[in-house]
Amino acid sequence: MEQYTQQFLNSVLSQRGPSALPYAEDMKWHIRQHLLFLTEAYPSLQPKTAVFNHNDGRTVNLLQADGTVPMSFQGVTYNIPVIIWMMETYPRHAPLVFVNPTRDMIIKRPHSFVSPNGVVSIPYIHSWVFPGSNLVELVRNLSHFFARDPPLYSQRKASSPNLNPNLNSGYGSVNSSLGSSDPRPAIPPKVYSPTPPPPYGVGRVMEDPADVFKKNAINKLVEGFTTDIREMRKGREVEMEGLFSAQNVLRKREEELRKGLMEMRDEREGLEQQLQLVLMNTDVMNQWLRDNEGKLGCQDFSSVDVDEAFEFSDTLSKQMMDCTASDLAVEDTIYALDKAVQEGAVPFDQYLRNVRLLSREQFFHRATASKVRAVQMQAQVASMAARAPSQYAL
Repeated sequence: MEQYTQQFLNSVLSQRGPSALPYAEDMKWHIRQHLLFLTEAYPSLQPKTAVFNHNDGRTVNLLQADGTVPMSFQGVTYNIPVIIWMMETYPRHAPLVFVNPTRDMIIKRPHSFVSPNGVVSIPYIHSWVFPGSNLVELVRNLSHFFARDPPLYSQRKASSPNLNPNLNSGYGSVNSSLGSSDPRPAIPPKVYSPTPPPPYGVGRVMEDPADVFKKNAINKLVEGFTTDIREMRKGREVEMEGLFSAQNVLRKREEELRKGLMEMRDEREGLEQQLQLVLMNTDVMNQWLRDNEGKLGCQDFSSVDVDEAFEFSDTLSKQMMDCTASDLAVEDTIYALDKAVQEGAVPFDQYLRNVRLLSREQFFHRATASKVRAVQMQAQVASMAARAPSQYAL
């Protein structure tokens, strides 16, 4: 039977298209597991599919658990016929539970948790929270509350003083996909007295009004506590949402502060590097002025040859000057070739060949200048560190 139930659930929950059951795809596995655990714990409840009629006239094909819930009353176990409907939003919302009396049963009126039309309302249904709530715990709670206050009466029949009502008589479901279920346990015969009809399956008179009042008072207290707990939980959830929002804002501000601090550190490092470069250049200029001061004397500055006024301090400086001059000369030559090819003075193939050769030569000049610059920088840093005044020392 368990294998047949698994095959049935796999079949109906895997359907697609217009015939698919109206459950969320990410919830179908949870629904399957809930029903499998339920049938394993309570074999008297079996999954089926049936058409459910909404109050607004809509009809929809839904899953239901159809069967009986055992209850213990005065040391004897009886079975209450129920239908548990898995609505479209199940399991995020609680299922809809109906007491389904047969033709020889009636619903007790008034009842603390079963309405005249058979709808069951117990605290476990009102406090349903996914994923903690499940069908097995629901049926356990139903059994507990049914045992406290049986929801059904057996009807008195004049034709026979002793009745043996069977929970299967007149009991069924529409559009069943599993077919007929196994026979459900019958209630042992009880002798009816002219007193008001006893609860279903119980051969005794009505309970003491004091006990009924006590039970109703306890149920009211439980419902009140449940309502208060629900309201408190909603309030705490709202507060938690506010705290989570504030936490997210603080985290964003923390990230912004960290980012700003890192940017400030990078900027400080950049300024320190610029300061070191300025100090290096200042030191070089001061040294040059000290070395060349007084060389000209009273001579006229206009008569000085600019090309002869400067001398290379070392081989690296001369090499850097040669590389820079060659790079600029190649740049001017390429510019002149561009003008010439635009005016048609130079053939295009000759232009490409010359530009390729000049570009290769320019690349080597720039690479050499880059290496010379790196060596000069290292030498200047070492020189500055050796002659740095004490106020600039780190």
